[in-house]
Amino acid sequence: MSITSENSTLIDRPPRASTARGRPITETGWMYLASIASALVLWQIVASAFFRPEFFPTPVIVLHKGWEMIADGSIFGHIGVSLARIMSGFAIGSLLGAPLGLLMGSFKLVRMFFDPYIQFFRFIPSIAWLTPAVIWFGIGETPKVLIIVYTTIFIVIINTIVGVSNVSENKIWAGRCLGANGRQIFLFVILPATLPFILTGMRLAMGNSFATVVSAELIAADQGIGFLISNSRLWMATDTIFLSIAILGLLGFSADRIFRVAIHRFARQYGPID
Repeated sequence: MSITSENSTLIDRPPRASTARGRPITETGWMYLASIASALVLWQIVASAFFRPEFFPTPVIVLHKGWEMIADGSIFGHIGVSLARIMSGFAIGSLLGAPLGLLMGSFKLVRMFFDPYIQFFRFIPSIAWLTPAVIWFGIGETPKVLIIVYTTIFIVIINTIVGVSNVSENKIWAGRCLGANGRQIFLFVILPATLPFILTGMRLAMGNSFATVVSAELIAADQGIGFLISNSRLWMATDTIFLSIAILGLLGFSADRIFRVAIHRFARQYGPID
């Protein structure tokens, strides 16, 4: 009876909410808050004790500047413009990179043809293309988005190729033994097994997209977070610079969390992704 009663208690007990790593959500939340609070306190102490506000503003000064820009609404326009550029470049780069990576990983001739170009251009930083992009495409939105596409596509391609090369031969042979043709093996064996690598590549590429937007917005921009940073340095407005850096980091962190939640919600059955 005691064993039955104990098991009933365990069964009836509601499960604890947990994260993907098995830790309670409340514990993770408190750790995040403690980490952020510690960083802000350290920032406040160091900035106020060793630097002038013009060179290293305190969090209080930066938050005050942020409140001013929220009150006049100017910050929302900059955020919206930068997010539109980032997401456009990220989406185009991912949509081009994943299929090309699948082709290069699946067909040796395709890989031999494109590999020299991939290995050559991926080592050239996107900022090196700013001037050619302006000459070829003008000063509109096209060069800004293309710079972000450039920094996104190679990461997705390489991760996808690695994913295809890691597909077990036993899975492919099992599909053939069951009568699957080449198209079915690709759709139901290779693609699902490669999907975790594609999504991981996309997640890494998203980080690069946020990092590149500052360079992209050096191209005759009049709005955007990168524009705020580059324009503020002319007037030594360090509070705006630090505010822009913080906003860019928060946006990137939020986008990454949303991407992770979507992966765990819709694609976790294809393999471990974190």
